[in-house]
Amino acid sequence: QVQLVESGGGWVQAGGSLRLSCRASGNRYPFRFMGWYRRYAGKQRDMVATITRDGTTNYTDSVNGRFIISGDGVLNTVALEMNDLKPEDTAVYYCAAPKSNVWGRGTQVTVSS
Repeated sequence: QVQLVESGGGWVQAGGSLRLSCRASGNRYPFRFMGWYRRYAGKQRDMVATITRDGTTNYTDSVNGRFIISGDGVLNTVALEMNDLKPEDTAVYYCAAPKSNVWGRGTQVTVSS
């Protein structure tokens, strides 16, 4: 069974940093495309950052320059370094291999002002 397991969420004050990690297991072949997504309460999931196996990254405008997505080259592990966090970053963050429709359970990030 293919699984994505996130870790590293929590609570932080505005301006602080958190690092999220995601580990893939059970997949027969490495994913070619992975990303981090977030869902605000009562809203749909939105893309935060994505990465391909060759290292190409993409960010939503609101996190560009503050968040950094990285992978281990074969995308067995993907991380999201979040800096200068703002209250509007508060959400549940999901690791995903969306083209394979594989999603983690999510980890809560709460940023207080």
